[in-house]
Amino acid sequence: MQKNEAKKSTGSNFLSGLLRNQICIPLVALLLLALFNLIMDPSFFKISLGHNSLGNPVLSGFLITILDNGSELAILAIGMTLVTAASGGQDISVGAATAIAGSVLLRVLCGGNSRPETLQAPIIVAFLVSCVVAMLFGAFNGALVAYFKIQPMIATLILYTAGRSIAAWINNNELPIVSDRTFTYFGSFIPGIPIPTPFFIAVICIVIITLVMKFTNLKLYVQSVGINDSSSRLNGLNPELIKVLSFVILGICVAVVGLIKVSRISSINYSVIAKDIEMDAILAVALGGNALSGGKFNMAASILGAYVIQFLTQTLYKYKVPSDALPAYKAVVVILLVVISAPTVREFVSGQWKKLKVKEVG
Repeated sequence: MQKNEAKKSTGSNFLSGLLRNQICIPLVALLLLALFNLIMDPSFFKISLGHNSLGNPVLSGFLITILDNGSELAILAIGMTLVTAASGGQDISVGAATAIAGSVLLRVLCGGNSRPETLQAPIIVAFLVSCVVAMLFGAFNGALVAYFKIQPMIATLILYTAGRSIAAWINNNELPIVSDRTFTYFGSFIPGIPIPTPFFIAVICIVIITLVMKFTNLKLYVQSVGINDSSSRLNGLNPELIKVLSFVILGICVAVVGLIKVSRISSINYSVIAKDIEMDAILAVALGGNALSGGKFNMAASILGAYVIQFLTQTLYKYKVPSDALPAYKAVVVILLVVISAPTVREFVSGQWKKLKVKEVG
């Protein structure tokens, strides 16, 4: 009898701990999406090995597409999580900033000629230049938020409005084209490796941010400033510097995504590149159970949330939902997340859970 009660208590405590964990929300969403597709059409999970136009072996299927496109979102979710946690707001300019980073990258690679026969600079140099530019724009946004006390969404509205025009101006409103085949590897496949390269780039970014948070105090500082910047200042921290730093890190993430985006087509479309990606990045952070008002965060949950958002997008595409209608479906997800994360709802669920445990004990 005592053993059974002990087992029930252990199981109850495990379930209670799991429900309190932030990563539970994206996991449940992922399981629901997987179950829906498994019931509606099991072929959704089919992965096949074929060859691309160059004759190289590549994997294809909906899951591969999710890994491919979701990796861009996962990279942005890393920076967006830090910005949200530190500033208590979101950067809505990451799509426009991606256009700027991609445009700078192409400008360095192509030089003054929009159709060069050979690269005018090494790819790594062009990427580093785009990183510096993206970091400067990130620092600009961060300075508006940290030093001028402008609400993050309003501060980043400046770049959101002007960013794509700046990107077009960088290349004199021309559409540069890179003819070097190796440049396409970053946005597609490396010869002989059938898994999309963006997935490996995302893994590298995830490993780097994990090591940074493990061996530095970045996570502690960001959370402290997000919870209460006044008390963090009393503890010797510089809240303004930490907020700016979070925006600069997001700038690096933007530059990486810019590289992937322009590499996919070896060119750029200023009005279309990374369109509305900022909304998906914000939704990934919310789906990860992170408070959009700042403070504590779970990076793994945000990254998983990014792939869940892409899973949802791919599911909607699978069932012929028009691209113009996608925001409406995602808006429903946002509403559900806001309701679930509301203090009154959490208190109600917690109260019901306690009543259930009391009944089981009785």
